[in-house]
Amino acid sequence: MPIKKRRCEKGKAVRAARLHLAPGLGMVLPMQTKIRLLLAGAATTLFLANPAFAQVQPATNTLPTAVPIVRAVPDPQDVPYPGTISLDIDATDLVTGAYRVTETIPVAPGTTKLALLLPEWIPGHHGHTGLPAELAGIHFYADGKEVNWRRDPVDVYAYVLDLPAGTHEVVAKMIHTSPLKEDTGDRVTVTREIVNLEWDKMTLYPAGHYVRQIRVKPTVTFPQGFSVFTALDGKTSSGNRFSWDVTDYETLVDSPIFAGKYARRIPVGDNVFLDAVADREEGLAIKPENLETYRNLVKEADATFGARHFDHYDFLLALTERLGHVGLEHHRSNESTYGPKTWSDWAAYDWDRNVVSHEYVHSWDGKFRRGARLWTPDYRQPMVDDLLWVYEGQTQFWGLVLAARSGVQSKDMVLAEFATFAGAFTQAPGREWRSVEDTTYDPVFAARRPKPFPSLSRGEDYYTEGALVWLEADQIIRAGTGGHKGLDDFARTFFGTRNGDWGVLPYGRSDVIAALQSVYPYDWEGFLKTRIDNAGQPAPLAGIERGGYRLVWKDEPNPYDKGRMADSKLLSLNHSIGLVLDREGKVTATRWDSPAFRAGIVTGAQIVAVNGEAYDAETLKTAITAAKGSDKSIALLVKRDNRYDTIALPYHDGLRWPWLEPVARGGPQGGKVTAGLDRLLAPRHAAR
Repeated sequence: MPIKKRRCEKGKAVRAARLHLAPGLGMVLPMQTKIRLLLAGAATTLFLANPAFAQVQPATNTLPTAVPIVRAVPDPQDVPYPGTISLDIDATDLVTGAYRVTETIPVAPGTTKLALLLPEWIPGHHGHTGLPAELAGIHFYADGKEVNWRRDPVDVYAYVLDLPAGTHEVVAKMIHTSPLKEDTGDRVTVTREIVNLEWDKMTLYPAGHYVRQIRVKPTVTFPQGFSVFTALDGKTSSGNRFSWDVTDYETLVDSPIFAGKYARRIPVGDNVFLDAVADREEGLAIKPENLETYRNLVKEADATFGARHFDHYDFLLALTERLGHVGLEHHRSNESTYGPKTWSDWAAYDWDRNVVSHEYVHSWDGKFRRGARLWTPDYRQPMVDDLLWVYEGQTQFWGLVLAARSGVQSKDMVLAEFATFAGAFTQAPGREWRSVEDTTYDPVFAARRPKPFPSLSRGEDYYTEGALVWLEADQIIRAGTGGHKGLDDFARTFFGTRNGDWGVLPYGRSDVIAALQSVYPYDWEGFLKTRIDNAGQPAPLAGIERGGYRLVWKDEPNPYDKGRMADSKLLSLNHSIGLVLDREGKVTATRWDSPAFRAGIVTGAQIVAVNGEAYDAETLKTAITAAKGSDKSIALLVKRDNRYDTIALPYHDGLRWPWLEPVARGGPQGGKVTAGLDRLLAPRHAAR
């Protein structure tokens, strides 16, 4: 045989000998095997007999010592950066989605080293989500001559330049490569009809300064015919080239742009505007009575908080199926997306409209009032997310309440959302080991990646369980004050201070407790410790029950679940057999310890047939209904990888989706008492 072949066989024999796979098992071995084993034995004998090998056994293993990690990039100081950065972005490329950026940075006399940072910890993202991987084609020029750069090995978001003596300015030229599909990067920000420019993705700032101390003059060129919307001040234009007043870098990052071919700008309140862009002209069609709900939203927020923390505000809204989904808060604007028919088919998309009210609330809760360690002087210092149950939990609460009060969503839809949240926590094994407070760190270490079993792992439950905790707080205050006060009073006390101030007023946990105590004396510290800090708590239903409702289960989905399933083309049977399936019966999620889980049906499997019939959603739902109260299992033909199994699923409780149902309560002389939850969701602005 060829030499190469023999060497290969000998290697196998040596490996077998080292694993003690010797003959002597009472069987006749083929000649080739005997030869290999003989060769193995010879090799082993030579290895053991060779004195050179015998002498290399060390007395102890070599143990390294740590090399100190030195952070060379300077920490931010609250001092002005000298000069004004000039920023020029070409956003006209609708084919590749690339933004071409030229940034001119003045340099102080005597500067020989400059560190420029791409934002890493983005406000509102609650994690280090900056995108250096999407910034490419980077070149730097010192007074017109190209200079080399290096990435800092510790702070990899830092681009470090050694500058020639006497350098006056540095010009950076780079390309932000916006994804063309969701699976090729973060999110799509450019389509043929819409541009969503987010400054943090494509601009650099000099290290060593608070970002509020860095001055920037922004200019952007957009495709011809595009309308351009942003909260930045002083817009001027020449053709399709737009500029704004000099601003600070913090305000710039907090002021994204929506620009579009099909666009409308609609006043909805005193210095408040609804700036809508869409895939198609017809997506912007909205009936006058439906548009009025956004005006009501502005009035309801004014009535609830009693102050404003902006001089003007822009709802930046895209009605699209092409742009990447976004719901992101800013101090004087928000970025939100709806489905393309959310306005034109108002009733069918009632479930889809909460994002706008949620992000609007953030101007008060999250932007003006912010957890002390959630505010950072630049975008390099890590954020500490421990108070997100206020920042996001109470915003989730007020986003729902204001949506119902204004009519942006119907009251029935908001009740359905509360039902969906509450129902999920009745069957969430992750709550046994993980507190709400611990979920606030999820955006940092999980980075919103999918999880194999989210019901066991938990996710960012500080949003929805946080909202239910604040609902209970509202009902405690209402009951304790005879209905004279509620969480509205906390909102005015805590968020409604300093009218017109659009800075940042930080707070700690003790400040939250003190404000609650000022509204209604109660053991708020114990209340929050139990519900936020401690795992293994009962399902958070107390606010619903105190509010005159109860959680019930029905064999049809509530309006919120129904709308979401229709839009995503998924069938959620989470509360019955414990599965979520796509149109083809593929399992996209399995609830831990559910009937399906115990039967071995997990994510990645596919239900091919139900009781001998080809799978479709109605066939499976019919089979679940037929098995209710019986002793017959549901026969499922399940495909996983290349294997088919017939599984008898012993489930007999029928279809189950959560609903809220009012509890009848009589008053004096047989009159009805308005439930606390009904009073909470009733409009306010007309009465003030």
